[in-house]
Amino acid sequence: MKKKSIGLNAFLNGLRSVLNLIFPLITFPYVSRILSVSGIGIYNFSNTYISYFILIAGLGIATYAVREGAKYRNDQKKIEEFSSQIFSINMIATVIAYILLFASLLIFKNLSNYVSCILIFSLQILFATLGTEWIYTIYEDYAYITVRSILFKIISIFLLFLLVKKPEDYLVYAGITVFAGVGSNILNFIHTRKFIHIHLTLNINWRYHLKPILVIFASAVAVTIYVSSDTTILGLLKNDYAVGIYSTAVKIYQMAQSLLSAILLVTIPRLAFLWGQKRLREYNSVLAKVINILGILVLPASVGLIMLSREVVLIIAGHKFLPSVNSLQIISWAIVFSIFAWIFSDCVLIPAKRENLVLRNTLITAIENIVLNFILIPSMSYDGTSLSTVIAEFTVMIMNGYSCRDIIKPVIFKKDTVRNLLESIIGCIGIVVICLLCNFGFDSLILKTIFSVVLSVIMYGAILVLLGNKIALFMLDRAKMIVKSKL
Repeated sequence: MKKKSIGLNAFLNGLRSVLNLIFPLITFPYVSRILSVSGIGIYNFSNTYISYFILIAGLGIATYAVREGAKYRNDQKKIEEFSSQIFSINMIATVIAYILLFASLLIFKNLSNYVSCILIFSLQILFATLGTEWIYTIYEDYAYITVRSILFKIISIFLLFLLVKKPEDYLVYAGITVFAGVGSNILNFIHTRKFIHIHLTLNINWRYHLKPILVIFASAVAVTIYVSSDTTILGLLKNDYAVGIYSTAVKIYQMAQSLLSAILLVTIPRLAFLWGQKRLREYNSVLAKVINILGILVLPASVGLIMLSREVVLIIAGHKFLPSVNSLQIISWAIVFSIFAWIFSDCVLIPAKRENLVLRNTLITAIENIVLNFILIPSMSYDGTSLSTVIAEFTVMIMNGYSCRDIIKPVIFKKDTVRNLLESIIGCIGIVVICLLCNFGFDSLILKTIFSVVLSVIMYGAILVLLGNKIALFMLDRAKMIVKSKL
């Protein structure tokens, strides 16, 4: 198989993340002004509720499939046999998920206000399974799904402005969200024939697959609990208004997080492949690059979002969502912790087949997060949910890092890595200064935001270059080469 460029994959996956960022940036300001806060609350509660059943259908299969499938991708017979078994397990889990969903709607009568919205979101369960995006990840091929994302996002934006006109249209918005997210996954399934032919089979090696899948699934359940329990518990202890306010902060936080994670996602199959082939020197080299690149990106992203939280909320959601500013400022710190926790789990522990440690760490964190939610929400409401998320992400980062300390020690404690972090911290001081100056210098919300972002990027980059940061100097040299080639 032709070796794919990590740089190209990072660009393509980054483009997908940018599209996923632009879509809510375009749609949410419009939707938040058309729909009521309660409507947004029902929408987000339903979306969160269905995420538990999507998790059951997914069964941790995507993570397991990438780790195991990366070893077989150069053997057509083995990869087809493996993929057909994994897809069949996925379909069985999907049927079970639907049975549990319909049972819950019949049992829990207090969900009656959410049933219509939940059923619309439930389409994601089947289409996520049919999407088989793990196949594209195994083959490190992001071109097709990137083009597909562009097309369906554009269509969805037109549908939104055409069909969502009044506060009661949150159900239409839910349908458009499903269409934008997973509507084209049937095309994904058909297109997989470019790589392999998968089919349903009863000839499944349950003994080999089931244990690691269930361990990864249990870890995913724990992650979902501490990610989604905030919204669920907030909705139970408070009201739809509180959920709507908190969900706005979370949506903005997730936009930034998803954009930064694009680099991380494309390296997972490469790292799994290198570890599986025992090519540890190459593995350490790729892991070091990932850690150092993300090290100079996540901290300024968090600091910048904290400094511009009020402006971002006003631009994206409007004045009626201003109470979410404090929540956004608090939860922005979780970007740093969540990205590095993800590196340690998906790039190190899972390729090294230490998923049992990931499970232990996430279970402890999930319990911690639930307890913190019940303690903090009564007194702090949506700000308490943000604080519990930050603490949980910090905890799981420390525990995951400790669990793989023998692997990451040669990378984390290298002189270049430590220096990279210190230079990033110094650069962030420049971001704070720029944002404060722009706050005093501009009255216009748009001008203040634009100049704060542009000047912060310039200041941060200049500080890194002056300090001799290797990554910044490399990127500067690449930029000069591109400019020269165009002249």
